[in-house]
Amino acid sequence: MDGIHDLGGHQGFGAVVVEQNEPPFHAPWEALARSLMYLVMTKVPNPSSGAFRHAIERMDPAHYLNSSYYEHWLTAAATMAVERGLVTHEELEERAGGPYPLSLPVRTEQITDPPPGRSRFAVGDRVRVRQWHPTGHTRCPNYIRGHVGVITRADGEFSIPDVEAHSTQRVNEATYSVRFEADELWNDGQPGVTVNVDLWDSYLEPAGWSEATPTT
Repeated sequence: MDGIHDLGGHQGFGAVVVEQNEPPFHAPWEALARSLMYLVMTKVPNPSSGAFRHAIERMDPAHYLNSSYYEHWLTAAATMAVERGLVTHEELEERAGGPYPLSLPVRTEQITDPPPGRSRFAVGDRVRVRQWHPTGHTRCPNYIRGHVGVITRADGEFSIPDVEAHSTQRVNEATYSVRFEADELWNDGQPGVTVNVDLWDSYLEPAGWSEATPTT
């Protein structure tokens, strides 16, 4: 889905801050939040990393930007627990002693007829990322949609997250590392600068000429 969580390639948010010798957790509650998420995942039917990520994606934008990494996890765990009937929102707020924000409702329908998993491309193929804006979960970043790149590596088949987040079924599909020229993405005149993005087959469509095609 399109949302505030999809910050890749966007301007105005500053550089990524790298903390040297960063510890696994900055406070004890972060370890508890991580454990809580794994506990919730064992209690809900059809658990998947796609559903977990989608619960984070659905956070209110202001809440998302003003909360930490593990608060995202905590919000997702609470949201999934309420949506699966493990606890009520009222019970959470009673235990918290005040308002307890949850993620916004799911906006897409459950997938009952998933697409077939595909493996259409090879290393060297030029591909274009589909230009579409799903209301459900996807792992395809917005900033590369509609742009052309070249497949540089085939990484095997993995479950399509767009399906597993909204279905009881699992569909395995080919994944690739796709190289994009920076100038193709941002038109900023950076010759020789490239970005590689890992993408599922269903995010892509043929773009014509292939580096693997012999030329005369």
